[in-house]
Amino acid sequence: MIPLVECFGSHILTLRQLFNFISNIVEGLQLEVTGRTTKCIAEEIQSDVLVVGDYKVVSTSEDDLSVTAKVTSPYGKQLHHLENVHSGQFAFTSKESGKYVACFWLQSAHPNVHLNLALDWKTGVGAKDWESIAKKEKLDGMQLELRQLEEAVGSIHKEMLYLRDREAEMRNLNELTNSRVGWFGIMSLLVCLGVAGWQLWHLKTFFERKKLL
Repeated sequence: MIPLVECFGSHILTLRQLFNFISNIVEGLQLEVTGRTTKCIAEEIQSDVLVVGDYKVVSTSEDDLSVTAKVTSPYGKQLHHLENVHSGQFAFTSKESGKYVACFWLQSAHPNVHLNLALDWKTGVGAKDWESIAKKEKLDGMQLELRQLEEAVGSIHKEMLYLRDREAEMRNLNELTNSRVGWFGIMSLLVCLGVAGWQLWHLKTFFERKKLL
């Protein structure tokens, strides 16, 4: 922990505010789910990242309305599924990088009914139970703060590396696409020139047969 204090000692308040922002970025989100429609949210998440979500129905237009929830991975694997519930929780560690989607809908409901759903979706540093970690590792207040900041900085670093890799992939894809478009343009030009030459030869042969040339 000492190197962290030396490097970031003068910026603990700023980093703490950053950690709080990361921890609460999705906290307090509310969704309005209407009958016979599906409301989904998605988040781009790296591999090996802890994800925790809590949801509950806070208000309904009619009594005894419940929601069905499903969470899927980028490749369509079902990570969580509950039907006709008023609240639920899901937790998993991402196996691959990509877009993770959580969807909520009402089953067999009239189109005009609706409910409001409170969703708390946390990832990475913000998803950990720091109180339990402090008790297990016997960390005092300052040690816990520094541990949280250390992991927050590590998470940001990993995110930057992930974004850099994604940017490199997109750049390579753009270069490959531009190359293919260039070759396609050249091939199209050669085909047009070939067709034009064949038409000129055909017209010349036709006029020679008709003794017009």
